[in-house]
Amino acid sequence: MRVYYEDTDSGGVVYYANYLRFMERARTEWLRLIGYEQTDLVEDEALIFAVRRAELDYLGPARFNDLLQVSVRVLHCGRASIDFSQSVTLAGGDGVLCQGRIRIACLDVNTFKPRALPSQMLNDIKQHMFTTQEHH
Repeated sequence: MRVYYEDTDSGGVVYYANYLRFMERARTEWLRLIGYEQTDLVEDEALIFAVRRAELDYLGPARFNDLLQVSVRVLHCGRASIDFSQSVTLAGGDGVLCQGRIRIACLDVNTFKPRALPSQMLNDIKQHMFTTQEHH
């Protein structure tokens, strides 16, 4: 993904909270890649995802107009939660700018209480565990 001016702070580097946005987009694209649209999950399954925990390490700056690569890797998939490892690098670059672990909770759209992932989705996610997907 491209860094836009609106993503940067007064020092001209990506504002720290925006790395969470980049990671969110990458997880959404990853879900789409394995066959799941979040709008369909809301309508068909009454299911939504919410970040339960985020732990990030900031290791280097990204700047305006940089092209970033954001990785998505499933570390663990439980009945009602998914743990991801994610990193942000410059596209084509070697160094990690930001890395994190994100826990996503599966919630009922009406009650916001935890609920189990649909069994087919759980199986599909487990098939992709430990495989890193990169999104630009």
